[in-house]
Amino acid sequence: MTDIEPQHWWIFRGPKPLKELPEAPPWRRFSQATDRGDDEHFEADAKEIELVNAALYLRRPLLVTGKPGVGKTSLTYAVARELGLGKVLRWSITTQSTLRDGLYRYDAIARLQDTSLEGGGKPLPIGNYLRLGPLGTAFAESDQPRVLLIDEIDKSDIDLPNDLLHIFEEGEFEIPELARLPSEQSTVRILPHNAPSDADAERDGIAIERGKVRCREFPLVVMTSNGEREFPPAFLRRCLHLKIDPPGRGKLVKILCAHLDLGEEEIGRLDGLIADFLKRRTEDKQDLAADQLLNAVFLALKDIDSERRFPDREALVDALWRPLNK
Repeated sequence: MTDIEPQHWWIFRGPKPLKELPEAPPWRRFSQATDRGDDEHFEADAKEIELVNAALYLRRPLLVTGKPGVGKTSLTYAVARELGLGKVLRWSITTQSTLRDGLYRYDAIARLQDTSLEGGGKPLPIGNYLRLGPLGTAFAESDQPRVLLIDEIDKSDIDLPNDLLHIFEEGEFEIPELARLPSEQSTVRILPHNAPSDADAERDGIAIERGKVRCREFPLVVMTSNGEREFPPAFLRRCLHLKIDPPGRGKLVKILCAHLDLGEEEIGRLDGLIADFLKRRTEDKQDLAADQLLNAVFLALKDIDSERRFPDREALVDALWRPLNK
């Protein structure tokens, strides 16, 4: 370790055993009891509420665009929580994602290996080797609508948005591996996405008839985009479009108060920091997310309440507020 004078707030500062970590920020405390924590303090504005309700009435997908950190994902989780629609089915998109990835997975190799080892040459039940994906589960579990988050769809291959059109319009899809089965095997049970490890397909699976999955209640489909690409007109025509703008001062203050339980006096002491954040975002045209302000305020409060100040607070804030567009 180099010969550097340790600062009062450092945890890592040389060969010294860690006894206890300071308490984590509220939005970075993880619990198995909750699906996601940061939606608990999400406050939707009138435009967001109207578009979500329109998507629910019309059974249309909602395309939510906006810069990173404006609350696109949090909106989705807040809707699921407030309407009691269960855990969000999340499909995170990459450049390699295909429609089948979202619908289902079939482990044919494992079935073949198990058949040779255990089945004596007779194929084992196919349902044990199929698993619905998040998109497939959203359309198969139809007693009440599920919430499906297709996250960062702008990262997808150019064909994926158009590939989604059929299932969005028809509300159904086919699993060819099941459609080819003989008539005496017409019903197969398949586990849904994120089923527990001890789940059994015959006991806990969803019954699929003749390989056809058709929804009775269209799910609330929320697709997020950071604006990295354009979408084809046919795809856009079938979606409702919600653009979320970066929060202004009033909404930022509400976010800070909700996450950090701040009063008027504490907000007053942070006025300069909030003003600097807004100046960088508006006048200096820097892309900054609300959680970057949260991080800075969390440390600033420790600095304000401490008898010993951060030696270079400005440099620390600059590191926390690195623009997303640079």
